Parts: sequence; C-alpha cells; structure tokens
Amino acid sequence: MATTSLPSAATAAPAAAPRHDWLRLIAFARPYVWPAGETGLRLRVVAAMVLLVVAKLVNIAVPFFLKDVVDQLGMAGLSAIPLMALLGYGAARLGAMLFRELRDAVFAKVGQRAGRRLARQVYDHLFAMSLRYHLERRTGELARAIDRGVKALSYLLRSVVFNIGPTLIEFVLVMGILLWRYAWTYALVTGVTIVAYAVFTMVTTNWRTVIRREMNDRDNEFNAAAVDGLINYEVVKAFAAEGFESERLDRSLAGYERAAVRAEASLAFLNVGQAAIIATGVTILMILAAQGVVAGTLTVGDVVLLNAFMLQLYAPLNMLGVVYREVRQSVTDLERIDALLALEPEVADRPDAPPLQVRAGALRFERVDFAYDERRPILKGVDLSIEGGRKLAVVGPSGSGKSTLVRLLFRFYDTLSGTISIDGQDITGVRQASLRAHIGLVPQDTVLFNDTIAANIAYGRPGASREAIVEAARAAQIHDFITGLPDGYESLVGERGLKLSGGEKQRVAIARVLLKDPEILVLDEATSALDSTTELALQDALRRAATGRTTLVIAHRLSTIADADEIVVLERGRVVERGTHQALLAMDGLYARMWRRQLAGEDGIEPPVDGRDGTD
Repeated sequence: MATTSLPSAATAAPAAAPRHDWLRLIAFARPYVWPAGETGLRLRVVAAMVLLVVAKLVNIAVPFFLKDVVDQLGMAGLSAIPLMALLGYGAARLGAMLFRELRDAVFAKVGQRAGRRLARQVYDHLFAMSLRYHLERRTGELARAIDRGVKALSYLLRSVVFNIGPTLIEFVLVMGILLWRYAWTYALVTGVTIVAYAVFTMVTTNWRTVIRREMNDRDNEFNAAAVDGLINYEVVKAFAAEGFESERLDRSLAGYERAAVRAEASLAFLNVGQAAIIATGVTILMILAAQGVVAGTLTVGDVVLLNAFMLQLYAPLNMLGVVYREVRQSVTDLERIDALLALEPEVADRPDAPPLQVRAGALRFERVDFAYDERRPILKGVDLSIEGGRKLAVVGPSGSGKSTLVRLLFRFYDTLSGTISIDGQDITGVRQASLRAHIGLVPQDTVLFNDTIAANIAYGRPGASREAIVEAARAAQIHDFITGLPDGYESLVGERGLKLSGGEKQRVAIARVLLKDPEILVLDEATSALDSTTELALQDALRRAATGRTTLVIAHRLSTIADADEIVVLERGRVVERGTHQALLAMDGLYARMWRRQLAGEDGIEPPVDGRDGTD
C-alpha cells in the first residue's frame, strides 16, 4: 500500500532560499568549475590559472620599465634614447595583454560548459518534480528565474577568475614591492585606500542588494503576468479584456519602476563614494612622492612608477566595485536555483526500483483512496480491473474523480491508500519512466508543441522514420489532410497547436499515440470538447488505436463507450454501478438517467455533486 503525505503550499515550494555565504557559494560553484571526470576541462582551469599569474607578473614589470625610461631621459648629457627600456616597456604591455587574452580563450569553454551543465541539471530536476509542484507554479516567473540563475553562474566564474583573483594577486605584489623599495608610509596609504574602498563597496552593495531583490521580484511578477496574458490570448480577446490585462501589467511595471529608481539612486551614491576614496588615496600618495623628490630620496622615475602602480590598481579596483555588485546580484539569482535543486519530488522512484514488465497489460485498482487536499477526498475505496486487451469505460458526474484515475495511473500522484497494479506489479515499486513508456494518452485538451506536424507526431517515438510517422498518420486518418497543406508534414502547428482545429489536433494526438505503440491506452474524454460531427469522424480512428490494447476510457458522451467490455459509474468518488451498457440500462440507475438525458438532447453534464466545483 502506497501512502503519500500531502504537502502544504509552504512545504511544496520554499518562499525564500537561505542566503549564500562565500564558503557556500564556493561549494556550489566548485562542481561546475572543477567537473569530476572531465580531465580536459580541469587542465583548462589549471592553464588559465597559470596564464593569469604570468599576466600579472608581466603587468607588474610595466611601471619598472617606465621608471627606467623617465630616469634615463632625465640624465644630464643624454646622447641617445633609452631604446632597450622603451622596447622592454612595449614588450611588457603587449605581453600582459597577450596572456590575458590567452587566459580568456582557454577558460571560455569552462565557463560555457558550466552554464550548460547547470541549465541541464535544473531542467532535469524540474521534469523530475511531481505534477502538484508544477500546478502551483507560474511558468513565466520560473523560466525567468532559471535563465537569470544560469547566467549568474557563468558570470560568477568569469568574475572570480578574471577580476577578483587577478586583483588580489596584483594587490599583494604591489604591497610587497612598496614595502621592499619605499618607506612604509607608501604601503600604508595604498593599503588603507584599498581597504576603505573594499569596505565601502561591500557595505553599500549589501544595502543595494535588498533593493535589487525587490526589483527582481517586481520583474518576475511582470513577466509572469505578461506570459499568462499572451498564452491566453484568445480568452483575452473573446472577453474584450485587453484594457484589464494592460492595467494588470501596468501595476506590475509601476512596482518595477519604483524599485528601479531606488536602485539607480543607490548606484549613483556608490559610484561617487568609490571615486572619492580612490581620488583621496592617489592624491596623498602623489604628495608623499613629490616630497621625496624634493628631498632627494626619490627620482622623478619613482613618482611615475608609484603613479603607474596606483593607476594599474585603480582600473581593476574600479571594476571590482562593478564586479562585487554583480557578484552579489548573481548570488541573489542563484538563491532560487539552489532552492529548486534542494526540492525533493513528491513522487519518487525507489532506489532499487526495477522497470515495469508488461505481458498482457492487465490493469487493476484495489481499494484506492486519494485526495488532493485531505479536507476534500476525491476517491474512496475504488476497485477497477481490466483484463489485457479489453476496454473499460469510466463515467460519472463532474467531480466524481474520473480524470484523477488517469493521473494516478500515470503516477503523477501516489494514492493515499490502496494499490494500482499492472500485470500484478504495484506501480509504486517500478520506475516511473518505464511505467509511462507502456501507457499512451489521448487527452481532452491536446497539447502540441510549436513545431512541425511531423515533429509533433514523432514525439510519440523520438527518432522514428518518416515512413513510420506517415503510417501512424494514415491510421489516425489525418494523412490526407496533412498532404493537402502547402508544407505537408513540415507545416508548423503554431503555439499550442492554434493553427489546427480541435479535430485536427486530436488526430495528431492519436497518430502520436499510435506511433508510440503502447500496451495500455488511455482516452481521457478525448472527444468531449469536439462537436458531434467531428466526434463521429474520430471514432473510427479511436477504435483503430484501441484495437489489441488494454484501453481505459474516461467518457463524457455515453454513446462513445456503448461497446466497452465493462462500464464503471463513479459518483462522489465511489463506484456505484458497473456492467455492460445493456446491463446498466436494465439497472435503471445513474447510468440509465445519464443515458436518457443524452438521448433527450441535453448536454449530458450533470450538476456537480455536493457543491463541488466540478473538477475531476
């Protein structure tokens, strides 16, 4: 017996991830920058580090060549230009740039591969999450957060390797040179300036991070609202709700505008403060150097060397402020990714779960209880069984739990109690992928990808030959329609298949299932959304699809399941009647009343039971 606790909204999706500290950030990024089992990428990381150090050593030599040039030009009786010093100066500058570019080129594959691996890991994890999680999420907001998180990891790797690391190396080298060649006051001024700059940047940036996080939240709200409106374009137009949607988007944009203005103002404060600290430090250092020249303890070349050191530190320091801000923002963006990867799927395979072995395809529900919310039971002790190759239909009023049976069969949810088995194998004890590989579904609301008709049919069996695709289309009685299109099988169906009619989409779905060739077929009210003429035209295709397969039909129009081997009637989550079409009519119960309503020309939909909202 499988049991499943029902998580609350809080447990299903954490409202906020824990804040990263630097050690945690390093632990998070390490597998991507130092991937296990990829020797080539690790060698690239080592080579990039070597090139980084060499580039900084060469760059440190530039001010020394410049000092020699200035001192030699200032000598009395100079008869020739200091050619060697000038050539050394030029070679050092060129070498520093060359090693930097080589470092970037060597590390490029590491950064790109890291972003690729993280994106793949996140999307694999999302596809492993259970249906409940995705029903509670806003897809647009989730996609935006993932996109920013993947970009954040790539930026973090580049910034640490190309900005923060080199800046620290150069700072240590410069401080060592100052202490070695000059009075300690020069090193003190330089050190205090750098520390003051770093502290000011971190404190101010931490304050700005709160503002940026709010701006991100408003941006997510806008993106989610925009995606919702565009996805439901037809409904918006049908209800003439363009103005309402525009107002809804504008409210989100207004919140983003307020946060963005605050972010820009705080950025101006940060930039001015950074500039003031650097300007003060450089001015004091130049005053000390000028005093040394006047006192005769320093040469003009020393002044140039000290100024060059400060300028070389200033450039990366100035970028360090930008980098630190972006690193903090990247850490904020990675919080969502870290939270996603920390989530555990509600429905998971056991570690030792074997694949499903289908022989006859016999299907059985035994004493199944289920509820989406514990306060509202949906299924209560349901017993169903289908012999291999036979056809079972399930009917009942809206809200009786018909479509829930399909979700449980696919193991989108686990039962609260009872078991579902295929050929005697409890589906909770086998791998989910193997379970779904043996089941084909034709849903009421057909979902097509914004791709060609051929690609949508081939989704049933990726890699299928064109001949197999055409054969499936013929069996679904849609081949002639496809060949009549200007682009044939390469015709694009549009987003969610909007370029096709309801009947055409259903035929594509049938062809997709036929190409998959599953042992068990599920028809979940596959024609209830179609008009009667289109439905009749599809019945033959559906019968062909069901031939030789164990078939579970969730029926809305009772005329479509009169030939079922057994019909089960659900009411209030319980099986209240079962038997063949004729036997159920003879009982003169719920099924007979539903049948008479449809014969009388009514729509066949009975009112929702016990005040429920009519959702299965």
